[in-house]
Amino acid sequence: MFVIVDIAGQQFKVEKGKSYFVHRLPNEVGTNVAFDKVLLLYNDSDIQVGTPLLEGISVDTKVLEHLKGDKVIVFKKKRRKGYRVKNGHRQCFTKILVENITLGGVGEQPAPKKKATKKAVVEPPVEEIVEQPVEVVVEETENIN
Repeated sequence: MFVIVDIAGQQFKVEKGKSYFVHRLPNEVGTNVAFDKVLLLYNDSDIQVGTPLLEGISVDTKVLEHLKGDKVIVFKKKRRKGYRVKNGHRQCFTKILVENITLGGVGEQPAPKKKATKKAVVEPPVEEIVEQPVEVVVEETENIN
């Protein structure tokens, strides 16, 4: 089972028991955080897609640590002008662990969807086309010589 959830403005495909790096969260290390912006749920070949969100489903996570990513070098240059600028930064991340995916508020399974049945469309009978003889009229023109 997995869900696609919106965390800090980004969408992540998360599963129970796995850890993920997300943009820096304001929570302290060791605290529990619940995310309820669930966009999609895949549960044993049952797919539920929200419009835009699914109600009653949340992802319970625990903040493991705050850290910085690898350094990213930004180098700008304009040729023949002597213009060179080198900057860099390290993005701040938070490592979270998905502890539980709660369905329906208390861990219950969502009600199965009823499949829509297609109604048989009865077409009115098509009238038979009766071929009518076509008269061909040929007019003769005078020949002027």
